[in-house]
Amino acid sequence: MPDMSRADHGHDRWIGGQRPENRTGAEERASKQGALPAEFTVAVIVERDDNGEFLIRELQRQRVTVRHIWPKPAQIPLQYDAIFCQLSDDLPQRIPWVPGEPSSALILVDDGKAPLNLKLIHNCAAHGLLHYPATSRMIQSVFMLGREHFQYERRLRGRIDKLDENLRTMRLVERAKALLIRLKNVSEEEAYNFLRKQAMEKRVTIGAVAAAVIDSHELLS
Repeated sequence: MPDMSRADHGHDRWIGGQRPENRTGAEERASKQGALPAEFTVAVIVERDDNGEFLIRELQRQRVTVRHIWPKPAQIPLQYDAIFCQLSDDLPQRIPWVPGEPSSALILVDDGKAPLNLKLIHNCAAHGLLHYPATSRMIQSVFMLGREHFQYERRLRGRIDKLDENLRTMRLVERAKALLIRLKNVSEEEAYNFLRKQAMEKRVTIGAVAAAVIDSHELLS
C-alpha cells in the first residue's frame, strides 16, 4: 500500500496499479453486471486533504487504476475513463471537450467551502456530483451513475452521428439521381437501380457511388 500521508504538490502520482500505456475503452468491455476491468483508469484532481485521501482510498477499493493530479492542470486530461475533479469557478474553461461530446466520465467534487453555484455546475455538463464530506456509499453510487451516464451519452452521440451520415448519404443519392435522370434521360427508379448496381459490383456504399457520380460531373463541367 503506497504512503498516503504525504500531499502531492506540483506533480501527480499513480496509485494502485501500473501506469497504462493509453486509454483502451475499457468501460465498453465491462460486463453487464457492472464489473470494471483492471485497466479502467480514474484521475482524481482534488486537494490531498483528509477528504481527498478518503476519496482515493474508496476508488482504490473499486480495483481501478487511480492517479492523483494536483494542482489542477490548465486543461483536464483526456486519457482517463473517469475523472473526479474539484469544482472551481474556472472549471468550464479547463474542460477540453464540447458539451455532449465528452471524452471521459466527469464527476465534480464540491468541497463545500463556497455556496453551491448551480449555474456553474450546469456549465460543466458533468455526469455526477460528489459533495464533501463523502461516505463510501456516496462515492460508489456517484461513480457508478457517472459511468453509466457517460456511456449512455456516448451511445446517443453515436446514434446521432449515424443519423447525420445517413442524411448526408440520402442527399448525395438524391443529387446523383437528379444528374442521371437529366444526363441519361432515365426514370428515377432506373437512376436509383443504376447507383445500387454499381455499389454492389464495386462493393462500396451507395453513398460512395453517388459521391463519385457528382464529383465526376463537377470535374467534367
